[in-house]
Amino acid sequence: MSTEVATLGGGCFWCLEAAFRELPGILSVTSGYAGGHVEKPSYRAVCDGATGHVEVVQVEFDNEQLAYRTLLEAMFAIHDPTTRDRQGNDVGPQYRSVIMYHTAEQERTARDLIAELDRDETFGAPIVTDVLPAPKFWPAEDYHQEYFARNGGQPYCQFIVAPKVAKLRKAFARG
Repeated sequence: MSTEVATLGGGCFWCLEAAFRELPGILSVTSGYAGGHVEKPSYRAVCDGATGHVEVVQVEFDNEQLAYRTLLEAMFAIHDPTTRDRQGNDVGPQYRSVIMYHTAEQERTARDLIAELDRDETFGAPIVTDVLPAPKFWPAEDYHQEYFARNGGQPYCQFIVAPKVAKLRKAFARG
C-alpha cells in the first residue's frame, strides 16, 4: 500500500469529511484548521474570522486505490468552487475553497484539473479555489470528528451534509 496525504477545504469540514469517507481507498479523514496565524486555534476563534484559518480536512488515502485527481474530482463534485469565502449559507473566509498541496505532483494535478474544468466551463463561472502549499494542520476538537456519523439526525446534517454525501455516492458509485 502506498499512502498519500491531502489537505482540502470546500466549506464546512463536516460535509467534506462525511463525503470523503464514502470513497474506496480512504484510510482516514480528520477535520481541522490550516492556513492561519494562530497556534492551536479553537472552532470559535476560527468562526470569528480572526485566526486566518480555513476549515479543512486532512485525508490519508491509498493512492493505489484512489488517485489524487479522483479525490479532487470528488471535492469539486460536492461544493461550489466558484464562490469565494462561502458555501451556501456558510459565509466567511474559513469556508473558502482551497487545495493545500503536499508535493509538486499534487500542485501540478490540482492546477491542471482546475484549468481543465475552467476550459470546459464545467461550473459556468471561473473557479476561485486557492492552490497553496500545505501549512501546519491543526485537528479540530473531538466533537467535530465523524460529526455526520454521530449527528446524522441533526437538521444541518439532514439538509446540508446528507445531500452532499448522496451526491458523492451517486457520482462515485463503486462497481
